[in-house]
Amino acid sequence: MNANARRGEIVAELSGKRHRLCLTLGALAELESAFAVDDLSALVARFSSGKLSARDMARVIGAGLRGAGAAISDEEVMALETPGGAAGYARIVAGLLTATFGATGSGTETSENP
Repeated sequence: MNANARRGEIVAELSGKRHRLCLTLGALAELESAFAVDDLSALVARFSSGKLSARDMARVIGAGLRGAGAAISDEEVMALETPGGAAGYARIVAGLLTATFGATGSGTETSENP
């Protein structure tokens, strides 16, 4: 499974399987609602604060999975495992946000990608 970086996709390992994630416009609207912000700039500011809870990370990962077509709830996302534990989840979220909002580097793959 490959990610299409031009579409803002990443691939991450969750519970031993590779999954595609993408923050589509619908997924971003879902996150605006979940984080009670009015627009994308406020959402970016929220993410840029560096203060994301475990529930926040589950919301972002869940929105990314749903944006890529998976039928999964945030509660189901919270039961998924990833290599590296909490740091692994943080890498997935960082990779997804970088793929969506832009990167300073040349790639958008997370460390879970081969």
